[in-house]
Amino acid sequence: MVSAPEVPTAPDPSELEEWNCQVRRRMRHQSRRSFLLWGAGLAAGAGAFEWLTTRPATGGVPWPLRKTLELNERLARGLFSEHRLSRTFDPKQVGPDRVNGDIGLDEDVDFAAWKLRVEGLASGSGPLMLGLGAIRKLPRVEMTTEFKCIEGWSVIVQWAGARFTDFMKTYPPLTRSGGAFSLSRTEDLPAYVSMATPDEGYYVGLDMESMLHPQTLLCYERNGAPLSQEHGAPLRLVATLKYGVKNIKRIGSIRYSNKRPADYWAERGYDWYVGL
Repeated sequence: MVSAPEVPTAPDPSELEEWNCQVRRRMRHQSRRSFLLWGAGLAAGAGAFEWLTTRPATGGVPWPLRKTLELNERLARGLFSEHRLSRTFDPKQVGPDRVNGDIGLDEDVDFAAWKLRVEGLASGSGPLMLGLGAIRKLPRVEMTTEFKCIEGWSVIVQWAGARFTDFMKTYPPLTRSGGAFSLSRTEDLPAYVSMATPDEGYYVGLDMESMLHPQTLLCYERNGAPLSQEHGAPLRLVATLKYGVKNIKRIGSIRYSNKRPADYWAERGYDWYVGL
């Protein structure tokens, strides 16, 4: 025998009202608690910000931030390897032109008069002055890599130039021991390289490990054409394991050093190492 289906009955109005009252009480309670939690979080954040910004400065920034930047550097250095290469792309994947950063590029350069000043050489003589032809004589390297800006954007670019290691072989630095230069004894090489624009308006400090990386180039061409003024003509640095701020445009001087060099953005509170 099949029983008849149950017919739904209408809810009791008094029970329904009681249920709605409970829901409204819970919503009011939740709203008050959320507001209190939000206010407490805001107050804590404001207090932490005030505490942070009033700490004694180290290297131009409050010491807790400096400690964080130093930790970032240790992590990036721990990941660094001369065998860790940045991804390369087909030149057909080159992205649209994008210009960023013009510090040190206030005036167009006269290519005929431009010279690269090199200091700290093994020869021990005064600064060496090189024309672009000297760089072009070095073994040519082409690579298509992703240029990454610290602002968060990136673009694929084809570069042509000379490896910095080939530059060092031709124009070797004074070693720490004073002995013969050899790329196989990296511990005897200067610890740092500094570079600056001709007007010294922009300058970067670089660790020697990064300069020895096979994808660190002194570039004179971009996307199949000589560098334009806004992209750093006639010579710029491309270091694929560094953010763009270290890829200095229009290099006017190169100096080998055992003392950590000044760096434009590090002096303004940013990470000195800026590794990827």
